[in-house]
Amino acid sequence: MTTIRPKDRDAVLQSLRAGVVPRAGQHLIQVGRARELEALLQDVERVADGGSSFRIVVGEYGAGKTFFLNLVRAIALEKKLVTVHADLNPDRRLHASGGQARSLYAELVKNMATRTKPEGGALAGVVEKFIGQAKTEAKATGRTSEAVIRAQLAQLTEMVNGYDFADVIAAYCRGFEEGNEQLKSDAVRWLRGEFSTRTDARNALGVRTIVDDASMYDQLKLLGRFVRMAGYSGLMVCLDELVNLYKLANVQARNANYEQILRILNDSLQGSAAGLGFVLGGTPEFLLDTRRGLYSYPALQSRLAENTFATNSLVDYSGPVIRLASLTPEDFYVLLDKIRIVHAFGDAGKALLPVEAIQDFMAHAAARLGEAYFRTPRTTITAFINLLAVLEQNPEADWRQLIGGLEVERDTGGAADIATDSDDELTSFRLD
Repeated sequence: MTTIRPKDRDAVLQSLRAGVVPRAGQHLIQVGRARELEALLQDVERVADGGSSFRIVVGEYGAGKTFFLNLVRAIALEKKLVTVHADLNPDRRLHASGGQARSLYAELVKNMATRTKPEGGALAGVVEKFIGQAKTEAKATGRTSEAVIRAQLAQLTEMVNGYDFADVIAAYCRGFEEGNEQLKSDAVRWLRGEFSTRTDARNALGVRTIVDDASMYDQLKLLGRFVRMAGYSGLMVCLDELVNLYKLANVQARNANYEQILRILNDSLQGSAAGLGFVLGGTPEFLLDTRRGLYSYPALQSRLAENTFATNSLVDYSGPVIRLASLTPEDFYVLLDKIRIVHAFGDAGKALLPVEAIQDFMAHAAARLGEAYFRTPRTTITAFINLLAVLEQNPEADWRQLIGGLEVERDTGGAADIATDSDDELTSFRLD
């Protein structure tokens, strides 16, 4: 392993120690899951070729779904795609009537990333790249920049909000040429879905629509087309924590969100969402529960059903659902070894723990937790990094004694948060 910069090393270790996924440096600790990644790489290439894709990544709490999604995003950025990502929560959903879907859209666009701006906030850069290309063409043909922009965006007018989308991009171009920062800011606000009323949008930009709950997905399809026109390969949308839809107590709200997932899936399977890919992360219950999971919606159950021929050791990674296989003990050993080397800035010779310490640590964790220590490894990894931190600050300490007294807790994740007081279930009904 090459020398690791302190900034990258600290970013990885601090994230893992807190039990969250690193935003950068995932490649330093990636282990296993080669075939799953290969399947998602094919999705990325399909989107880059003007196609569409849809995947649901399923795994237990702490099994590495979020890490896997971040890795997919990093691959998409390397392939010149634009990525947007967000976690669902009670205030961010795919379908709503109280602003929650618009809130999800705003979070997605806020996190828009490109290869040159992987941390997010890339929307203005994407728009300016498109305008820069339009100005070059305008100069070569003798037309105005706005005329070129409107001609190029004419193909979007057939889509929902397409006319106003073109008007907003043209307004940004005017602000760009005139040095009008307010006009540019208003255009970006509209594109981010931050206007809450049509009156405000009309006063600021002269458009009659805004991004609202009903048009959230249509706006993503517009963005997918637009980023390709700006010179990128496509748009990859990563949504995590879909278990929050499973937790919705109201059956109508839950089904409305599942219907939106069905719409996205149908568009992807039929190829009508050009240059747009979706990767959704959720737990097995979110998918398989026939009372309140995706399988409770018959149209989704039939489309997401597993290949009946993929049994025993046979696998199929071409379907819409990818189950993240649990890490094996061998994978987990490699992971801990990589963390040990990352902690030593990439120099194995300066590692604070010898290789045999990993085996002792794994044996201790197995005695405390059973096989859960490597199947849902979040708390085990945190304990390992805590061990390294103590050794770093106490060089005289004996790692054997430290491992013997180490406390490792079982990772329950958010499993206890699943709502049981649903208004559509008769779980508490009793006849006296």
